[in-house]
Amino acid sequence: MKQYLLSIYQPTGDMPDPGFLAGVMRDVEQLNQELRAAGAWIFAGGLHAPESATVLRADGDDVLTTDGPFAEGKEHLGGFTIISADNLDSALDWGRRLAKATTLPVEVRPFQDESGNRTG
Repeated sequence: MKQYLLSIYQPTGDMPDPGFLAGVMRDVEQLNQELRAAGAWIFAGGLHAPESATVLRADGDDVLTTDGPFAEGKEHLGGFTIISADNLDSALDWGRRLAKATTLPVEVRPFQDESGNRTG
């Protein structure tokens, strides 16, 4: 089985209405249960707003530390799920279901294997 990162992108700005968000969270938890039952779930998590980030950048022998996101944009990484799937088509199926559950764009990307090759 190969591993895939399902990245969830959300718009920058105010959080959605609590009632809407409760429905999304219910749908995401249902999908997580289905991933677990299928033996595909590895790990998932939501992230704080980009303003909570700290960026570390190598600069010769030093490392520069700056607050906030590396780049500004209209969307940011809001959460992720790591799954195990037989192939890219299967991972894309799970990604489609996650996009429907979250109502947000989901990027599906294979992890490299230990030799640095794509596993997808």
